Amino acid sequence: MKKLIFVLFLFIGIAAQAQDKKVIDKPTIVEASCGECQFGMKGKSCDLAVRIDGKSYFVDGTKIDQHGDAHAKDGFCNAIRKASVTGSIVNNRFVATTFTLIDEKK
Repeated sequence: MKKLIFVLFLFIGIAAQAQDKKVIDKPTIVEASCGECQFGMKGKSCDLAVRIDGKSYFVDGTKIDQHGDAHAKDGFCNAIRKASVTGSIVNNRFVATTFTLIDEKK
């Protein structure tokens, strides 16, 4: 009986981890901005976030100020921009493999 319970919990744990991870292996266009300022996320300071399929995720692998002044007129704290990304969603965060801001000024 103990083995059955152990196997059941092991299966539930593996299933939960599988649901927590989504891989984006082809460049995908997403909305990118400050999670706190533009997406209404709770956080401690201005942090980069992306919106994928209507859900917002803080970003690991790149920082908000690596893409210009976040507080400039077109910066992430004042505007929602487009970015081409690859990476994965792990534990409700987007872990960026690539993050390329798309220049929309034309």
